[in-house]
Amino acid sequence: HVQLVESGGGSVQAGGSLRLTCTVSPAIASMYCMGWFRQPPGKERERVARLYFEPASNRYADSVKGRFTISQDSDNTLALQMNNLNDDDTAMYYCGAARRGSGRTCSDTDDYDAWGQGTQVTVS
Repeated sequence: HVQLVESGGGSVQAGGSLRLTCTVSPAIASMYCMGWFRQPPGKERERVARLYFEPASNRYADSVKGRFTISQDSDNTLALQMNNLNDDDTAMYYCGAARRGSGRTCSDTDDYDAWGQGTQVTVS
């Protein structure tokens, strides 16, 4: 089954940057898509960005376009580079993955085979 572990969260001042990473097993070559989503305090989970591998394409929430970049860093690692952070970016961030052939398409927050435990990002 799919296992994911997020890291890289922390506290940062407004205008700063953070880089989140997600280590996945099995390798990304087994995946149809992967994505990041977040849950701000007291709010519902929301999409942030997702990456499709063949053919390669990505999608971003309007709120993060131009500031966040999703990328594959290695055979097992997905990254989210977050720049120019603001208070609205404070949330628990989760990584999700959908395997090839599973029928999942990463189109919504529950459209994944599995997701990690999350990493907290706090902007002040």
